[in-house]
Formats: sequence, C-alpha cells, structure tokens
Amino acid sequence: MPRIAFVGLGNMGGPMARNLITAGHSVTVFDLSAPAMADLTAAGAQSASSALAAAQGADAVITMLPAGKHVAQVYMGEDGLLANMAKGALALDASTIDSETAQQVGLAATEAGIAFMDTPVSGGVAAAAAGTLAFMCGGSEDAFLRAKPILEGMGNAEKIFHAGPAGAGQVAKAVNNMLLAVHMIGSCEALSMGVAKGLDPAVLSEIMKASSGNNWSLQVYNPWPEVMPNVPSSNDYQPGFMVDLMVKDLGLAGQVAQSSGVNNQLGQLALALYSAHQSDGNGARDFSSIVERIKVR
Repeated sequence: MPRIAFVGLGNMGGPMARNLITAGHSVTVFDLSAPAMADLTAAGAQSASSALAAAQGADAVITMLPAGKHVAQVYMGEDGLLANMAKGALALDASTIDSETAQQVGLAATEAGIAFMDTPVSGGVAAAAAGTLAFMCGGSEDAFLRAKPILEGMGNAEKIFHAGPAGAGQVAKAVNNMLLAVHMIGSCEALSMGVAKGLDPAVLSEIMKASSGNNWSLQVYNPWPEVMPNVPSSNDYQPGFMVDLMVKDLGLAGQVAQSSGVNNQLGQLALALYSAHQSDGNGARDFSSIVERIKVR
C-alpha cells in the first residue's frame, strides 16, 4: 500500500487520516496543533516536525487546509512540497478553496513532475468520522485512477467522482454547496410557514418528502428541532457543518458565478442571509440553524 503523508488534522482532516490508518495505510502526519498530532500518533500514525518532513519519501500527500492561500504556501515555492516531493508522487488537496488556486497548484505540480488532484469533500464531520465522504476530483485521468483506492479509505466508493481537470473539483464543490444552502433555506421557510398555520413539522416534512418539494435537507438533515434524531437541529445546532464554512463556500460559489458570467441571484441571497446569521454570533453553529432567522417568533 502507498505510504501517505497527511497535512492538516482539523475537524475533517483528523478523522480522515484516522480512517486511512484503519484501512491499513502507513500514515505520517503533520499539524500545527500538538493535541491533534498526539491523537493521530496514538491511533498509529508517525508524526513529523513539518509538512516537508511528513512528505519525505511519501508516495502520496494529502492536505486538508483552511483556504487557498494556505494551500499555495504549502505546495508552491522553493520550500514547498512540490519542489521537494519525489518525482511521480501523488498530491491530493482535499481543502475547499477557489478553483483558480487549484489550477495554479496543478500547473506547478505538472511542471515539477508531480501528479496533482484537487479532491474537496462533501458530507461534513459525521461522514469524515464514518469514512463515507463524497469526493469531487479535478486532475488527470491517470491521477484519478491512482487516487481512487486511497480516497476509498476515507469515503464511499460510489461517491468518488472525476469532475474534470485541475480546479474542476473545486467548482463542483462550490456549486453543490450553493445549492445546499438554497434548498436548506427553502426548507426552513416552508416548514416555518406550515407550523405557523398549525401543521405538525414532522407530518409536513413527510408530506414534502413524498412530494415534489423533496430534497436532501428534508431527507437526512431536517432543520426543525426534534423532527429527526441524530441531526444538529435536535442537538442545539451543534455542528455538523458550521455557518462560518457555509459563508466561505457561498463566497467561493460567487467567485465561480462572477468568473463565468452567471447571475446567481439565489446564491447571493443565500450568502446575504448566512452572513447576517454569522454576524449575529452563529458562526460556530450548524448551518441548519438558519431556521431561527425565519421562524415566526
């Protein structure tokens, strides 16, 4: 099995690296957080003193970082991973960033003789822990075929998609999460209207799920408290997927829309609503808590 370096052990990266260990991979990890490093070494990973040290001798490097500037910093330049990885190694960036940065890193990787894919994920912390993430991949067909067995150690084999060349995974992630925000807000509005008129939210949810209004938010992530067990709305909106992250992703979707000449009015409205919700101190809560801005008080 390939030797893997994993850089970035946050709420998503930590469980992903742990699942690779469980799958039998030899994993070397690096993160700026000492507790995060300790958790993974206790699970069987080797620790490294830096991202470069982690990547030394690795067949594949996986990064899960906060933003595009961090990805560019880690991969590019004389002290970056691309200049110091073994020729022919595989670099997989699972961060959610702008597609332009992913394209730039992909081009630099090609010039350095490294196979690169942007591989952003969908499913949130719960899916990261369960090893059922979906992956949206941008890069060459050869890189995808090499990456897929590794990604299967962290995700659902039926939900690993090759979206196109470098940057395509980021475009797919941005537009998907824009749609997620739109149907979550729509579901919250519909439920709030029905409850205000005396309907039981659980019954109304079942009606809509069996009708043309059916969507993912109603199926597996109902935003109304106590309608569905084991979702953030029934746990005081503990994330889950934070409002802060939804605002970030809606901003990325806006960049995609602007660069492609598409007038994404619903996406912009969703960004405005989530930004206001964030400003009211809800950034660390689950994104389904947007229902609280809509309910009749």
